[in-house]
Amino acid sequence: MAGNGIIELTDASFDQDVLKSETPVLVDFWAAWCGPCRAIAPIVDELASQYAGKVKIGKMDVDRNNATPMRYGVRGIPTLLVFKGGQVREQIVGYVPKEQIQKALDKHIS
Repeated sequence: MAGNGIIELTDASFDQDVLKSETPVLVDFWAAWCGPCRAIAPIVDELASQYAGKVKIGKMDVDRNNATPMRYGVRGIPTLLVFKGGQVREQIVGYVPKEQIQKALDKHIS
């Protein structure tokens, strides 16, 4: 766990934690050396507590896991993908305001 109810995702756990999830999942693809990733991290943390029970939030370090980012064509980071029912429903690349991420999540909460 990355704390705050955020799941630390790996290539090995991805299918179980994300694709088979009953609830929508926001996946944050990031790396320790990435400035915008560090800037968006507090927003992702806030969303994790705000959407607790409605949306699962996971982070994947692209330096330690490269199969999954490759599978979903993640070229720039930070990339946020919203999965629902095992499919990518939203893709947000780069640093964006919290409201933009909330809008993307709100569309997929039933």
